[in-house]
Amino acid sequence: MTEQVMAPRRHAARRGVWGWIFFDWAAQPFFTVVTTFIFGPYFISHVVATPEEGQMAWGYGFAVAGLLIAILSPILGSVADKTGARKPWIGFFAVLKIICLSLLWFAVPGANLFWVLCAFAIAMVAAEFSIVFNDSMMPRLVAREDIGRVSNIAWGLGYLGGMIVLIFVVFCLAASPETGRTIIGMKPLFGLDPQLGEGARITGPLAALWYFIFILPMFFFTPDAAKGEPLRTALRSGLSELKATLAEVRHRSGIVRFLAARMIYQDGVNALLALGGGYAAAMFHWTITEIGLFGMILNVMAIISCLIASRLDMRFGSKKVVIGALVLLFFASLGIISTARDYTLFGLLPFTLEGEGKLFGTAAEHSYLIYGLMIGAAFGPVQASSRS
Repeated sequence: MTEQVMAPRRHAARRGVWGWIFFDWAAQPFFTVVTTFIFGPYFISHVVATPEEGQMAWGYGFAVAGLLIAILSPILGSVADKTGARKPWIGFFAVLKIICLSLLWFAVPGANLFWVLCAFAIAMVAAEFSIVFNDSMMPRLVAREDIGRVSNIAWGLGYLGGMIVLIFVVFCLAASPETGRTIIGMKPLFGLDPQLGEGARITGPLAALWYFIFILPMFFFTPDAAKGEPLRTALRSGLSELKATLAEVRHRSGIVRFLAARMIYQDGVNALLALGGGYAAAMFHWTITEIGLFGMILNVMAIISCLIASRLDMRFGSKKVVIGALVLLFFASLGIISTARDYTLFGLLPFTLEGEGKLFGTAAEHSYLIYGLMIGAAFGPVQASSRS
């Protein structure tokens, strides 16, 4: 009799965990096809007059979003602790994110930069806040010793979802302006016009639709905390508690060091995600085809590394996984910034331009791919193990 009672509970618990995991599957395409590999490089190279101006504008938009996230996250976290339930917050920011992503369709070449960047920045803020609230649900779902493993599996599944959307965009939607064909030789679906950047602009609405569909299992199956204080009361008590926490945390140097370090390296990871694809597109004149393939390669490496890190996290602990990933990320980032069209390692290793114009044809592009693989191996585990 006891076994008959417990079996449905275990089944419900598993469904709750998988619903939570599917949040990453739902959320990741925004970062993959919008922020990093398709829309971001398109914005940098085509919406703005020059790639240099595009990189500056995209960087400013990302910086404003990051500043808002840094300021508001502790406040919202404290208020959410008092209101109890996380799903209403996730739902609110999901609606905001979906609306703003859909508006990116109107980012035609020469569009008003302010409104394009506003839509992107708000979508970015909404995406990050949704992640914060979703992450805070995890300790109630799994045992403490399993948090790192489940977190890395979820992040790896997220990269798989992002890669599937990226493959669909590159193979079926994003065509070369010169040929009017995608990488597999077909005309883009839905009659998308490559001259107007429609293959890149569609990634906003596509990521919004994907997010809407696959966030539903979390709402349906993942248990939420009990409802707490009303919002107005929670705002007062949450801010009061946050003030007390900040006063107390000054005496806990370990937590202060971790929070400061995470703020710095997380900003670095976000900057790589935001500017890496556009940087390569501007330097090597990569088209959407090369950038898309580059993204697929990185995502495959990220999926593999997250699965490996899920085991390492259980064996060695999250802290060691994060430190190891950060060391790898440091050297990979150093390699990226040391590379130009005709050299790497700040000129210590010069190259010819032989093979330029071919798919990843030059030695400098080969070097960039190697550094990209290192980044792919590092940025999944560093984020997944950090949240655990």
